[in-house]
Order: sequence, then C-alpha cells, then structure tokens
Amino acid sequence: MGTDTSPVRITGKVQGRDIVLSGPLSKDEIRDQVWWWRDPADKPYDDSERDVITTLGGYYEVPEDFRTPEGTELVDMVHAELNPDPSGRAQS
Repeated sequence: MGTDTSPVRITGKVQGRDIVLSGPLSKDEIRDQVWWWRDPADKPYDDSERDVITTLGGYYEVPEDFRTPEGTELVDMVHAELNPDPSGRAQS
C-alpha cells in the first residue's frame, strides 16, 4: 500500500500575479501569500480585474480585505485543502 506524497497545490490570479499555494501552510502564511499587496509599501488594491483562487471546490473571488467574513472563510477553506487530516476526519 502506497501513499500519495505529492503536495496539494492551489492556484490563483491575484492583482495580476499568478500565485501557487503548496501545502502544508499555516493560515498566516496563506493570508500573506494571497493578500500580499496589503503591505503599505506596495501598490494599493486594484479591483479592475477579478482576483480568483482555484480550489478543489471551484473558483472563489478574493475579497479586498482578509478580515471580512468572506476572507476568513476563504482562508479556512484553503487551509483545510492544503493541510488534510491524515486520520480522514474533518477538521474544525
């Protein structure tokens, strides 16, 4: 019996930049990589194009602020996909 050791990968297009998230990542690491432009030294948010993350469940729009309920939900979902529970139980 073998195990699949290939990491889970989630892709996205955020602020015109292609991003790839490979697990395992903490929730803080996910926020830092998805909302990278939030650094005040970087460019301001540009909403002229849709920012989208592609997960196993489909395409999800990235909200401007990760502190919104939508942002929190997206981080939780991405974290669950990148960090599967080896026991097979659902993570809370």
